[in-house]
Amino acid sequence: MKFYVTTPAGIEDIAGEEIEKLGGKVVEVRENRGRIFFEGKEDLIPKVNFFSRCSERVILLLHKGRFDKLDDIYTEMKEIDYYLLEGKTFAIRSSRVGNHDFTSIDVSRYAGQAVIDSFLDRYGERLKVNLDEPEVIIRVDVINDEFLVGIDTTGDRALHKRWWRVYNHPAHLNCAIACAMLKLAKWKKGKSLVDPMCGSGTIPIEGALIERKVPAGKNRDFAYFRIIGKVIPAYKEEDIHLDIYGIEKFEKHLRGAIENAKSAGVDDTVQFTIGDATKLRGSYDCIVTNPPYGLRIGSKSLIGRLYEKFIPRIKDCMHDDSKAVIITTEIDLLKRIVEDSKLSILHERTVRYGGLQAKIFVLAL
Repeated sequence: MKFYVTTPAGIEDIAGEEIEKLGGKVVEVRENRGRIFFEGKEDLIPKVNFFSRCSERVILLLHKGRFDKLDDIYTEMKEIDYYLLEGKTFAIRSSRVGNHDFTSIDVSRYAGQAVIDSFLDRYGERLKVNLDEPEVIIRVDVINDEFLVGIDTTGDRALHKRWWRVYNHPAHLNCAIACAMLKLAKWKKGKSLVDPMCGSGTIPIEGALIERKVPAGKNRDFAYFRIIGKVIPAYKEEDIHLDIYGIEKFEKHLRGAIENAKSAGVDDTVQFTIGDATKLRGSYDCIVTNPPYGLRIGSKSLIGRLYEKFIPRIKDCMHDDSKAVIITTEIDLLKRIVEDSKLSILHERTVRYGGLQAKIFVLAL
């Protein structure tokens, strides 16, 4: 079977490694475009949905084609056998990237008619459309002159929207990116981890769930349940001690982080405290954080003062084997302060986060 996953642009290699470990064969990685194509057996549908931490949506690929006009999409989609839709309602969910003389609504209209006509011709049955609660979601992604058609096995709620989140920070970090940052830090049990600006707790909570082997897709109603049945892959959670800390300056967000940790079942694992990141003390193996930037802090001068205090402080909390991983849009500012602080940049990569071009930096002494 052929599949593709969507992932935040910039972490495709990390998501691809996860898929390979789960048994999929990656055949194409579209770097900085947020898609990984792979092949494998049907059991990858529940596996990737449950266990991938850096994917956002798992699509069973039905067709990949090129087009000049909307009629081409209709014609090619009408040739597809939609046998999985038998006796089920469906909806088209379309997306569009590039310059076109039509909208995503137009794509949905043409695609929906193609599915109905194809099924009617083959099976003599007119499929029913249910836009709000369809039993099967067909994704049609239009990217410049290419279009992808597939069955969404995840559902309308993407994988990075974790089941445990009961409190939303106004600028919480995408969980898929948080997990990618933890992988870049090479954090694992036996090492200490701190997020000095933890907000609603995304990074420390995801770290705890990774090492306790709690699936990212736990407690979800996946779309594939209504296609291949409620198949849940076997897993065994571990109750282990971890050295994880979350520090937050604002009491409201700290309370929210604790609520999220309780919802995730790791409130006995992550130690949350109120504190100022610019006054961080101690020694840590991994410092992983998503500091304020842009609209989140209000003015460039405040950002500059924060980073000028924070970066030298984390240096004092690192040892020879420590790693610090930071995501920010304040790229030039961070590079200047890192250089002034005599820290080394081991790795940097551009990621798409919240509609912004950000960078993840891996720092060391």
